[in-house]
Amino acid sequence: MCVRWALLVVLLGVGCAPTAVETARVVERPVIVEEVNERPMTPPATLEEPAVDEFDVDVGRFDGGKMWTFDNPPADWLKEAYNLDADSAWFARARRGALRFGSNCSASFVSASALIMTNHHCARESIAEVSQDEEDLLEVGFYAAAQEDERKVADLFVEQLLGIEDVTARVHSASRIVRGDDERVRARRNKASEIERALTSAAATQDSSLRVEVVELYSGGRYAAYTFRRYDDVRLVMAPEKRIGYFGGDPDNFTYPRYALDVSFFRAYDKDGLPVTTSDYYRWGRDGVGAGDPVFVVGNPGSTSRLGTVAQLQYERDYALPRQIQALQRRVAILRPFVGFETDAANAVENVFFSVSNSFKALTGQLEGLKDDTLIARRSAGEYELREAIFKSDSLSAHYGTLFQNMEELQLSKRAEAQRAAAFAFFGTEAGSHVLMRALYGYYYASLQRRGFVDEDELANIRKEALAVEDLPPEVEESLVAVRLEELREALGTQDPTFRGITGGLVVDTVAAHLLAATAVKDSAGFAELLDAGFLGSDDAVVPLINGLAPLYFAVQQQMQSFNSRETLLSGRLAQARFAIYGETTPPDASFSLRLADGVVAGYSYNNTFAPAHTTFYGLYDHYHAYRQVSREWDLPGRWLTPPSGFDLSTPLNLVSTNDITGGNSGSPLLNKELEIVGLVFDGNIESLPNVYLFTDRVARAVSVDAQGIVAALEHIYEADRILAEIRPPRD
Repeated sequence: MCVRWALLVVLLGVGCAPTAVETARVVERPVIVEEVNERPMTPPATLEEPAVDEFDVDVGRFDGGKMWTFDNPPADWLKEAYNLDADSAWFARARRGALRFGSNCSASFVSASALIMTNHHCARESIAEVSQDEEDLLEVGFYAAAQEDERKVADLFVEQLLGIEDVTARVHSASRIVRGDDERVRARRNKASEIERALTSAAATQDSSLRVEVVELYSGGRYAAYTFRRYDDVRLVMAPEKRIGYFGGDPDNFTYPRYALDVSFFRAYDKDGLPVTTSDYYRWGRDGVGAGDPVFVVGNPGSTSRLGTVAQLQYERDYALPRQIQALQRRVAILRPFVGFETDAANAVENVFFSVSNSFKALTGQLEGLKDDTLIARRSAGEYELREAIFKSDSLSAHYGTLFQNMEELQLSKRAEAQRAAAFAFFGTEAGSHVLMRALYGYYYASLQRRGFVDEDELANIRKEALAVEDLPPEVEESLVAVRLEELREALGTQDPTFRGITGGLVVDTVAAHLLAATAVKDSAGFAELLDAGFLGSDDAVVPLINGLAPLYFAVQQQMQSFNSRETLLSGRLAQARFAIYGETTPPDASFSLRLADGVVAGYSYNNTFAPAHTTFYGLYDHYHAYRQVSREWDLPGRWLTPPSGFDLSTPLNLVSTNDITGGNSGSPLLNKELEIVGLVFDGNIESLPNVYLFTDRVARAVSVDAQGIVAALEHIYEADRILAEIRPPRD
């Protein structure tokens, strides 16, 4: 949604804050110094060492993580750690078998006929979309016994990274001729978009399936043009039932031991409607992996915050995360009663609940990590080392001496705006009221039209996005509108003119009830009519509310964008300073760009017991019998209740490893040293959530479906012979 609304920067004088992925961005030598209107440097007489003596905190070699880019692959480290001679051909094979799955997950080619493997939870919307008539494929599963039965998913695409080109100098050149934080950030992004268009146009003359994306790394210190091949015809081949794909549901999310078959298969087709033929696929491993075996994840982690300052972490800990968690907690409470039952209301809110509850649990785990003094102390120790190295160099001190002070002052400014910003947490997203989300789209769409915006293609895309917002049950909408108004009251106060104008002095529950009873926007068909007839000129009940709410929202967003622009530039300079001292020894923060993460299969200690490296189907059935009376989230589909006699229940089902992952890695292949499939990443344990800020592998683990468990299920439960024939290597 933010992408479309960037137009408001020009047309309405407002903007929307960059997403976490956009702000998580590194630097090439020689260091490029850029004026940022800093005050003259006044370094302190002495650099105060952080008070962390009570902790045994050494700066770890991999505190910044092991999400290696293919721009700078870790050949020396792989040799040192695993005695693996990874040459350019090895890295090319690793890169070309991996895929982006849509806009938020990872996947991989696993056969010469372009069979694609990803997670079931990444495929949920696609599975629901291809259900026909009275089908509920999420509930009953799907298997295409023949090629003609594979079902095309509208608007689904996968992308394969083919090439990388450094374009840092070209992007940076655009920001040297303008002044002001917002202007510099905008100049860089506009230049990056210009490069994307030019390179995509050039590539398309050779192959229309090619597109180029300019990727920010190291907080904008480095930019790389990634050339992708996009496959737009993607068809569902197989998906298990939701109850086994998401076995354990929300209670088991971010936990281990786990027992989920979180896998689905798709296939890429060419323009002639035939399966793509490719040599860029991962072979299936003949044997499994055991504790201590090296394994590699190739995927697209979304966002981490490991290379910023302690002041930024403290703002996250004390202001941003608590407010976001509170907002999510309220929405989880609203949605939960409508989940877990076979009703239309439950089906409508289930995907929203999954997203909201997943975010709530993830952010809660991240906050707990930041509350651990050891994490902050370790980051403080690393920052102290960096600052000390800067002040030991006259040239670096001259360029970066006030950098940390400037960042601290910025966080203080953000704190002053945090209360108002909290009023709009998750506003205009699926985590909030869909009625208000539609109203915001309507306000935006109509405002562009009134201001003479003439790009018909862009307007059509905005309209398409607006009409894609799904209906929620009226009783759910009423509660979501009420909680949004309550958050406004908490942030602004009952005497605030905007709040009083919106509510008319009535209590928020009454306002929400009246709105839902009167507005046509609660229905997708009614919203479409209003959008085409002139949304802001209509007399719909939601129009006065959004006319009062949207200007304040945009004003807050404009202020937050100003902060984010400043933070982006300061973070880029921080990356330059770090790069001047440490070079490329630390990979950039995650940015939903392709990464390689190494690790080993390993269990871990927790709760005074031990989590084994693998779980088995025995554990699946144990959990079914032990917990199914507690919640249907541990219920099993009918075909699983009486497994055939040839089904070996001791087969590994899930496993854990020390690979560095985060959101976006869902669906990533887990590979052995020969780049063969040995698992499929689908989650991290609860202990891994603080790794967003500092990577450790003492108890943090990536959780995967074991490849042996996938094959066993395909063979004995689903009798998916066609898939097995594609993925299983022949025996000698």
